[in-house]
Amino acid sequence: MIAIASDVSHLVDLARDNSVGGRSALAIAISSLVDDDARQLTPHELALMNDILKKLIQDVARPIRKSLATKLAASHNAPREIVEILANDDFDIASPILLKSDLLSDASLIEIVHHRSQAHRLAIAMRRSLSIPVSDSLVATGAPDVIRTLLQNHGAEISKSTMAYLVEQSRTVDEFQEPLLRRSELEPELAKRMYTWVSAALRQFIVENFSVDEIGVDLAVAEAAEEAIEGTAWQAEEETASHNLAVELSKKQQLTPALLLQTLRQGEVALFEALLAQLTQLKASSIRKLIYDEGAEGLVIVSRAAHIDRTSFTSIFLLLQRIHPQELAKDAYALRHALDLFDRLKIETAAKVIERWKLNPDFLRSIKRLEQNRR
Repeated sequence: MIAIASDVSHLVDLARDNSVGGRSALAIAISSLVDDDARQLTPHELALMNDILKKLIQDVARPIRKSLATKLAASHNAPREIVEILANDDFDIASPILLKSDLLSDASLIEIVHHRSQAHRLAIAMRRSLSIPVSDSLVATGAPDVIRTLLQNHGAEISKSTMAYLVEQSRTVDEFQEPLLRRSELEPELAKRMYTWVSAALRQFIVENFSVDEIGVDLAVAEAAEEAIEGTAWQAEEETASHNLAVELSKKQQLTPALLLQTLRQGEVALFEALLAQLTQLKASSIRKLIYDEGAEGLVIVSRAAHIDRTSFTSIFLLLQRIHPQELAKDAYALRHALDLFDRLKIETAAKVIERWKLNPDFLRSIKRLEQNRR
């Protein structure tokens, strides 16, 4: 086998050759070096190869990057940083890495879920195995295709709280129902709950595959029908499931302004409120009073206390206008007034207001009176 110094010299010479043949030879040389499982590269060699590849990879033509990604997807010798660069490339280049590479960390996968395309997320959802944090980040996108693909992947780990959340979502998203029922993690109690809204065929599947009493679930259907007339039971359950998922995401430190925006854009209002409640440690009921209050003072205070940046705040404000236009849209200048307050209000002051709000929910009224006196 060629010595590492000779390998490096050979790669540098090839890198200087801008011809199609030179670039092709470069790809073959790189692939052969890092894809040779019989050769155990030392940490020094790996570091050197990583440095060389980082300098070259951006200048390599698309077909060569695509060929390199295909080679490195199954390699155990590939430099991690190069694998991550290729995983963040356009989807046709990134796909083999996303589907097959064992060198991508959970943190890298979650970053890709947050910032890359829907196709990237679908590929991650199809990986041979997925940890709970990565699965949670995929569920938090709110994209039905991604979530369905995740549920169909039995190599993906899904937490109890996330399963409970998805069971509640399956009330209105029919495509979640069958893959949920085929998950080994689904507890009989959750399956019994689903019995009240799934099709006849899936009800039979529940009876045949879960330890549930058929008479008992039929009674549950009757109870659910009564609750539906009242119109409140399923909303409470959805709020509980959203709260549980928000708690799990908070424990994993995955609550970000980007996630809040993504959740709201997907129409997952209950989850958005639960996430905001976790960020501020307020009750969901208090959050609703604050963020939908006329004038948007509450939304500004909550956003500043949650360290939401100005751009994200603007997007959240406009999205909430569509959801609850009756108050936020009354004043044509509401956004301008909200941004004026946002710019004046310090994060530390907002945090103190939130602490007072925890003790006295009527404290917002005092803040609003103070704002009116300043105008």
